[in-house]
Amino acid sequence: MTYIILVAGKGTRLHPLTLHYPKSLYQVAKDETILQRMVSRIRKYDPKGEIVVVVGFMGDSIAKEVEPFGVKVVWNPFFNVTNSIASLWFARDFLNRDNVVIIDGDIILEDSLYTKFVCVPTKIPYVLLDSTDADAGDYNAQVSGDKVLVMGKNLSHYYGEYCCLVKLDAASSQMLRTEIEDMVSVGMYDQYFEDALVQMIFKYDFSLFFKDIKGSNWTEVDCTDDLLKAKQIAEDK
Repeated sequence: MTYIILVAGKGTRLHPLTLHYPKSLYQVAKDETILQRMVSRIRKYDPKGEIVVVVGFMGDSIAKEVEPFGVKVVWNPFFNVTNSIASLWFARDFLNRDNVVIIDGDIILEDSLYTKFVCVPTKIPYVLLDSTDADAGDYNAQVSGDKVLVMGKNLSHYYGEYCCLVKLDAASSQMLRTEIEDMVSVGMYDQYFEDALVQMIFKYDFSLFFKDIKGSNWTEVDCTDDLLKAKQIAEDK
């Protein structure tokens, strides 16, 4: 399997803590940062997995951090004026794979989520959602049956919060590559890469499934409260 971890952003919502320090390098346990924890869990549960880390802001520090894990580093030199779709565009060659996981590098997940979802091969494209943790303004999803209808930050009605992780089979991975190439080519480099999945749903009736992880311990680190929750999850091994 191939894991593409996106950590190019500046973490502006955590300013001033992240003005001169990337949030992925904050410690959540003794001698373990947010990013180290993610990479080490992938190595633990999928030792042969191909791990790609896309860096931008303070990329040298992040690359040094993950060097011992034998990962591949891809640079987004335009991180200051782009969004995650551009980061994935720079790593687009790694989308020519079967079983691709795309995950934000500021996510803390309990270990069971790695063994149930992250490091388990899939035959269908799906995202992780949490139906118990959705607030207005989050990147939420509306669903029907077992499929996602739409995702975004400005939904008036939604089923759950998107948990910043996508799993793709070979066909959907290649389809996503084509879509992000098309979007970037017309200047849509300021979008979330997930917006390309939404485009695929509306343009091609693409079937994007979901798994609900309600009741699981996880967090996206966007504020100091999230950092405290991340530490708690990391300590509850």
